[in-house]
Amino acid sequence: MKFITEKYQKSGPLYIASAFFIFFWASGFIAAKYGLPYAPPLTFLSLRFGLALIILVGICFIWPFRWPNKLSLNFHLVIAGLLIQTTYLIGVFYGIYLGLSTGIMALVVGLQPIITGCFGLKILGEKLVYKQWAGLGLGFLGLSLVVAEQIDFSGQTLWGILFAVLALSGITIGTIYQKHYCVGVDIRAAVTIQNAISFLLAGILAFLFEPFEVNWNKKFFLALSWSAVGLSVIAIALYFFLVQRGATAKVTSLIYLSPPTTALMGWLMFEESFTTLALLGLVVAVIGVAIVNRSV
Repeated sequence: MKFITEKYQKSGPLYIASAFFIFFWASGFIAAKYGLPYAPPLTFLSLRFGLALIILVGICFIWPFRWPNKLSLNFHLVIAGLLIQTTYLIGVFYGIYLGLSTGIMALVVGLQPIITGCFGLKILGEKLVYKQWAGLGLGFLGLSLVVAEQIDFSGQTLWGILFAVLALSGITIGTIYQKHYCVGVDIRAAVTIQNAISFLLAGILAFLFEPFEVNWNKKFFLALSWSAVGLSVIAIALYFFLVQRGATAKVTSLIYLSPPTTALMGWLMFEESFTTLALLGLVVAVIGVAIVNRSV
């Protein structure tokens, strides 16, 4: 009993954080679906980062913490933020905006855990056993089954695919970079700094390349609010928390559960279809992620 209690005290917070991370991360696709029809991608993202920054500044006053006192560390946080938040989200939003099917986007971004596992071994020295590599493969297979009916190769543009690759590169390199250079940083400081730099860059790009026109309505306001609070504050904070405390491949494997969770949300909340194939994919993805995170 003492062993079980000690094990729960050590792993319990990680399991809870993982569950909440999957939920919030998965909700991002729904928020984008309901927000993008009313504003161009960069405009939407700049508003999202700006609102998140206002909330985070308020948290800074209410819940004080120690800011990084080294210029080099702040520089690393900025680079990681530009990769994980700005580059990744611009790639996803603009890829979909240019007509790339959500299924293809999910497949491309779904390569992240496998690529992270390869680079994590070379750069961070994080080793995975054969069972864990098999788990990553099962996770990707499960994701593929979930989005199979959303995959449409007809009419896809090269630019849409390139933006998907940009998203994959941003979050993969950014995760490894953050794990390597930003260890020990207060998560509140990291999220605040990274939202600030993302707001600045997205705002400049929106000003240069978009008309900055917004159709303000209830759907857009709800999508924007949820994106700012649930994703740019809570989900990113949980992601950094998990990355700081676990191997990058293990943490990123949780992303395999994002499309199945999104499909479940759509079925429960909006009466969207949830097929037998998607259910099979969910089961396979859960098994794969469990293998990755439990193998020793």
